[in-house]
Amino acid sequence: MGFFDLFRKKQDKGSDPVPQGPETAGTDLRPEQRREELTAGLERTKSGLFSKLARAVAGRSTVDAEVLDELEEVLITSDVGVETTVKIIRRIEERVARDKYMSTAELNGILREEIAALLEESDASVQDFGLELPEGTPYVLMVVGVNGVGKTTTIGKLAAKLTAAGRKVYIGAADTFRAAAIDQLAVWAERAGATMIRQEMGSDPASVAYDTLKSAVANHADVVLIDTAGRLHNKVGLMNELTKIRNVMAKVIPGAPHEVMLVLDGSTGQNAFEQARQFTQATQVTSLTITKLDGTAKGGVVIGISDQFHIPVRYIGVGERIDQLQMFDRREFVDALFGVGKK
Repeated sequence: MGFFDLFRKKQDKGSDPVPQGPETAGTDLRPEQRREELTAGLERTKSGLFSKLARAVAGRSTVDAEVLDELEEVLITSDVGVETTVKIIRRIEERVARDKYMSTAELNGILREEIAALLEESDASVQDFGLELPEGTPYVLMVVGVNGVGKTTTIGKLAAKLTAAGRKVYIGAADTFRAAAIDQLAVWAERAGATMIRQEMGSDPASVAYDTLKSAVANHADVVLIDTAGRLHNKVGLMNELTKIRNVMAKVIPGAPHEVMLVLDGSTGQNAFEQARQFTQATQVTSLTITKLDGTAKGGVVIGISDQFHIPVRYIGVGERIDQLQMFDRREFVDALFGVGKK
């Protein structure tokens, strides 16, 4: 069972009915609806990027060193990140040198091509999630990230999508330091029709993870989602805690967790880069979810983080509804960012 297989409808006869209340209904959009939602969600990033770009090339007809300097500033202030920006500028410089002439009218198209190529290279450089798990073994996804990035909500939305696809989902409330997080997770679990395992406040997070996996295995669950505490006050403490949780889960299911998803708030810009840096040093992060892109002009972080950390972006959040947590498609993302419709 691979990651994307989880979201294909189960055809097993006699499976439990999926609750279809207003919170879980419509968890999948038609392709054209998804593109419309994505375009609307990236509108602030798109308008910010292109208004800056228009000012940078105003009155100029060719792409020269001065235009490239302006473009570099545009990308950096759009939170693409310095290293990724330098890489993009270098590629455009090489194309200008090779073609001898490039008009500013062509610049948008060239920029789009280079960003798309960069995202493709970053995605291709990491291992695909085509895991083949033994029959009856649940897929275990551990979710990490600081408080406030939308981690608990992301878990709830994933649970709803999975149960809507006919999957039996268990959620482990291993963020035992915040009562609000556990209560919020309990609400999402009930809405999604998922089973949540919890313990007393202040309990050992690894103990919660252990109990969740044991129960999931005993009850033939398809997927296990493990929430974790979002504290970054002590990197060594964070590393030790996450390592302990991973080790305990591997004792129940060899190879677990099969995926470690880092949730980042796209509206925080450069802070998201720093969080990615700290978490990738603390544990092996294998996928990213970037939330709250609809409320910010800092959507360029998706490009920079994907490029610099060579970790695939699994989901992006472009709104509050369940169907606005979208599985990331790099081609659709770039097309929406540059206002290119599907041909």
